[in-house]
Amino acid sequence: VLQLPVKLRVHDSVFVPLAKWAMLLAGNYRCIQPYPKDVISIKDAVTSDVEMSRQVYNSVVELCIALGGKEEDFVPFEKYLAAAESLQNPSSAARAVANGATNIERVDKVVGLIGKFTRG
Repeated sequence: VLQLPVKLRVHDSVFVPLAKWAMLLAGNYRCIQPYPKDVISIKDAVTSDVEMSRQVYNSVVELCIALGGKEEDFVPFEKYLAAAESLQNPSSAARAVANGATNIERVDKVVGLIGKFTRG
């Protein structure tokens, strides 16, 4: 019998796992750059234009709050920015696209559709 270690985290709010959405849109997906750059690190994606990163991050958090999340469910942007400083590699999504993947998880599309229908 093969047993795999699994960490199960239980949160009081269903919105805590959705807090990752803001991080994905502000950093991970922005690692994918047009040719000739192709991919950059998460650090560079977030810090190359901090105000744009802040705007993207906070708009996703605001969307999740509009859906019923509480502000305390989400990591403040400044804390995310500090953490991003140590992320020297491109995101897995960016690496996959750089290696020729044509189908990746597109949380940005999910967030965009939810935003379209909730904000009109």
